[in-house]
Amino acid sequence: MKWINFIHLYQPANTNDYYVKEAVEHSYSRILRALQENPEIKFTININACLLYQLDHLGYMWLIDGFKKLYEKKQIEIVSTAAFHPVLPLLPEHEIKKQVLEQEDALKKYLNVKEKPKGFFFPEMAYSPQAAKVIKDLGYEWILLDEIAYQGEFDKVDFEKVYLDKFSQLKVIFRSRRQSNTYVPDLIFNLKKQGKETLIITATDGELYGLRHQDPSGELEKSLKINNLKTETLSEYIKGKEILEIKPLACSWESMPKELQSNQPYILWNGRKNSIHKELWKLANLAIVILKENKKDENYNWGRWHLVRGLASCTFWWASAKDFKHNFGPYAWNPDEIERGLEELIRSIRSLENEKLRADKLKAEKIYLKIKANIWKRHWQYYWKK
Repeated sequence: MKWINFIHLYQPANTNDYYVKEAVEHSYSRILRALQENPEIKFTININACLLYQLDHLGYMWLIDGFKKLYEKKQIEIVSTAAFHPVLPLLPEHEIKKQVLEQEDALKKYLNVKEKPKGFFFPEMAYSPQAAKVIKDLGYEWILLDEIAYQGEFDKVDFEKVYLDKFSQLKVIFRSRRQSNTYVPDLIFNLKKQGKETLIITATDGELYGLRHQDPSGELEKSLKINNLKTETLSEYIKGKEILEIKPLACSWESMPKELQSNQPYILWNGRKNSIHKELWKLANLAIVILKENKKDENYNWGRWHLVRGLASCTFWWASAKDFKHNFGPYAWNPDEIERGLEELIRSIRSLENEKLRADKLKAEKIYLKIKANIWKRHWQYYWKK
């Protein structure tokens, strides 16, 4: 049995310290310890720059150093991503590049990643041909996508093969949606009992191991000790594989066939009928343009500090109101979390000193107040007590 496992470690930059500590104590430290105790096991891991900053701030350098040592021993492969976890297909090219370059700098500083990683992780696995071309231009070799990107359906991918994105010329590895939506150690044990020596390719949030799925009996640790369990990093897995050229579809790792058919690949962050999403993006795009045009403003760095936190996918995700119980997750409606991102977006504009921005600031305030009223109206009328 071969397990190709990708783990995504991320917490929003503006989240409460409590949630970062909770994730460290229940999941991140557990993943680190499991790998340290099983030096023959190899995983591929992403750690967003914004989480590295938080871990440093909260005194978790021992955790960072632990992953750095695993990387230096080549037990884990580190991939790159966008520093503050935005949905890249919804951003202009210059913002994508800024966030990717900041991520590269953070990997060098904290994890001693001196050479550019070969692999790239799209936050939320949100792919578009245009965004992929930017990533290719930045020097990356492969990306990991959900299997729905292949033909807009499930169970169509030959996971033994590696694919080539015709649009960007990036190599593509697909994760299994069905396998990834399980608690993977349980899946491994079940397959073993059935005598099935199969390939498993999974990609999940790191919080799955211990936080979302508590696993008091230690199934994760037990699964890593199964006889004949083979693991490889994604770059190792790619070597020598047959490559088939394809045209991936715009999608995310939660996209459903009907959403792709209706041309809504990013419905969780930009739903066509979601009025809060529409206004949030109106404010976000206004902030992006204003910041780009005011790089010499004395408060430009503060403006960007707020902007990147407001652009995080969580700002929009919490306004989607989708039920994630199928994936050990919550109901995706939280007015406080939407407001948290909203406040960052408006502050990115408020913080600038240029007097010529008075009209733009007033325009932004009107959008801000409209969103704020809409959030709480929807909450009290539809989602409260649900």
